[in-house]
Amino acid sequence: MATFLFDQMVFGPVKSRRFGKSLGINLLPDNKKICSFNCLYCECGWTGKSESVFPSAGNVKEALKDRLETMALHNDLPDTITFAGNGEPTLHPDFLDIMKFTIALRDQHAPLSKVAVLSNSTTLDRSDVKEALILADYNVLKLDAGTDKTFNLINNPSRPLLLKDIVNNLKAFQRNVIIQTLFFRGMFAGEFIDNSLAVDLYPWLDYLCEIAPREVMIYSLERGTPALDLKKLSQEELQAISMMVEARGIKTQVY
Repeated sequence: MATFLFDQMVFGPVKSRRFGKSLGINLLPDNKKICSFNCLYCECGWTGKSESVFPSAGNVKEALKDRLETMALHNDLPDTITFAGNGEPTLHPDFLDIMKFTIALRDQHAPLSKVAVLSNSTTLDRSDVKEALILADYNVLKLDAGTDKTFNLINNPSRPLLLKDIVNNLKAFQRNVIIQTLFFRGMFAGEFIDNSLAVDLYPWLDYLCEIAPREVMIYSLERGTPALDLKKLSQEELQAISMMVEARGIKTQVY
């Protein structure tokens, strides 16, 4: 399957494995991906290096208001309003203000809907991002590896980052965080990658114990990937990882 981009600020709703009927908010351009990672498995393809131009907060607010009003009129409200889209949503300079008006619009038009953020954990050193994420019902943050070598191979951060620094930022949420981890194996640039092997899995488990998340979402490949030689893990393998996490007193969901 090919990778793809979302061509609207507010898109869907789409059927989500994790969030039911999910109305998406894309805070990135509609014609390219902007991200602080360049993950091998990203459904939006490779991260480019062109200048970043974000949609205005005002335009996002108007688009979300219109969509929620229409959905309410047809009694077809979403289960979840999800910040996702073409890259890392927290890179938007007005992310906190957007989160606040999203919650206000949700409360007005769809009070039973939850607000979710899918983030790669790279902007947690920003106080405004932390404040925004705490407001979300589902604060879903990425941790794909247990070693810096595998982290760099899988996620390809745009600036030097250490896993221990990311973990320290995740710990600050004190259980108001859901960790998402995508497991896969395959070849890329002559390197064999498998983040389910013991060399990565056990340090990842140790990090989870430090973070003490509210939940861990465990899943594998489902859509197209920019790196071509990647393979999904079986449901049995994912369940085995889940059992190891739950043995440490941490709730999991396997998708």
